[in-house]
Amino acid sequence: QVQLVESGGGLVQTGDSLRLSCVVSGRSFSRYNMGWFRQAPGKEREFVAVIAWSGGRTIYADAAKGRFTVSRDNAKNTVVLQMNSLKFEDTAVYYCAAAIERGGSVPVAVRNYDYWGQGTQVTVSS
Repeated sequence: QVQLVESGGGLVQTGDSLRLSCVVSGRSFSRYNMGWFRQAPGKEREFVAVIAWSGGRTIYADAAKGRFTVSRDNAKNTVVLQMNSLKFEDTAVYYCAAAIERGGSVPVAVRNYDYWGQGTQVTVSS
């Protein structure tokens, strides 16, 4: 069974940084594309960033480009989302998700992910 556990959320001020981590239990971590999503109150869950199973490709949502960086350590079954220059509108529950590598493009849609963490709250005060 695959389990994803996020950590690192919290309450920060505008302009601050946070580092979210996600540890994945189970085998085959290196074969998962790993994504980050977020969901603000009253809104749908939205894509933030993804890193391919090989680590060789990353994709970011427009809102994350230039401020967020996704990375992974396959030896530690860990994916990290470094968030800098946080804004009030970044406030949301952040979810880590794993998509089994099936070939083709790196997934950015919620429906293409197989496993999800429980989420970690990020609150940015203005």
